[in-house]
Amino acid sequence: MCGIAGELRWDQTKPDQATMERMLNRLARRGPDDQGQWFSGPVALGHRRLSIIDLSDNAHQPMQDASQTLTLVFNGTIYNYRELRKTLQDLGHRFRSESDTEVILHAWRAWGDQCVVHLQGMFAFALWDERQQLLFLARDRLGIKPLYYSRQGDCLRFASTPQALLSAGGVDTSINPVGLHHQLTLHGVIPAPHTILNGVCKLAPATTLSISPNRHTVTQTYWQLSAVRPSSFRLMSDWVEGLEYHLMAAVKKRVQAADVPVGVLLSGGLDSSLLVGLLAKSGVSDFSTFSIGFEDTAEESGNEFVYSDQVVEKFSTRHRKYLIPNDQV
Repeated sequence: MCGIAGELRWDQTKPDQATMERMLNRLARRGPDDQGQWFSGPVALGHRRLSIIDLSDNAHQPMQDASQTLTLVFNGTIYNYRELRKTLQDLGHRFRSESDTEVILHAWRAWGDQCVVHLQGMFAFALWDERQQLLFLARDRLGIKPLYYSRQGDCLRFASTPQALLSAGGVDTSINPVGLHHQLTLHGVIPAPHTILNGVCKLAPATTLSISPNRHTVTQTYWQLSAVRPSSFRLMSDWVEGLEYHLMAAVKKRVQAADVPVGVLLSGGLDSSLLVGLLAKSGVSDFSTFSIGFEDTAEESGNEFVYSDQVVEKFSTRHRKYLIPNDQV
């Protein structure tokens, strides 16, 4: 988890550094390891880093390519970055880091706005192309990583959280009735581009947004789920084997794409318990699990430690439990 923020102005003025610092301060918890800012003409980009891949300073963001005409801030992980790196090297691209961030820069140089089609992972990023005078925002297929933006007269700002946008000032904080409807009718989430505030939008999953300094914007959806039954799956055993194969492949991708230890937030429910089992089956040993619980109430237990403890015992994980008192929630 990292935090990104930025601004593109249309009024011939330059973004304010104090405004960027306020946004980055609100993103500090998302990225405690490093921070960076970059300003050029009408655009500013900021980043708070949580180091996952290439822990060196070579992966510092905002990151530029060798020509210094592409600048990127990125939150997430590209699971197939090693394969993409090899493909791009075969095309003649040269790399200065071992990071997945740099792979996105070269992917843009090779494939333009279609670079997102090649990325497998969870991501939200913003890229400024100096030659095209273009700001490009993108979000992963399922919208795992957040990306919010706000248009305010003479500028557009974006950030990983609405709170960062609010700290920049000038946001219309009146309630969006469409967002309120979704919030109060048990939808669970407010669908993009809406949020609870009229002045804040969120980029939809599997969507890119291109913006130029003359305010011209282009929104594109680059992927849709194909809900089609595989013709080869005829028996229940086919589905069971297929599901296990794809789950194992997904787990292995995520383990291989990290230069830090991998752990699991273990609730004790089906999903997280299955992940622990798949990690163990894939050959990962001595990995960490974490369980969080709260104080009991008269109506129900505040934790599921009785279930997570059983998973920990079976797979001998390095486990930590956190019981959070009500006065700290």
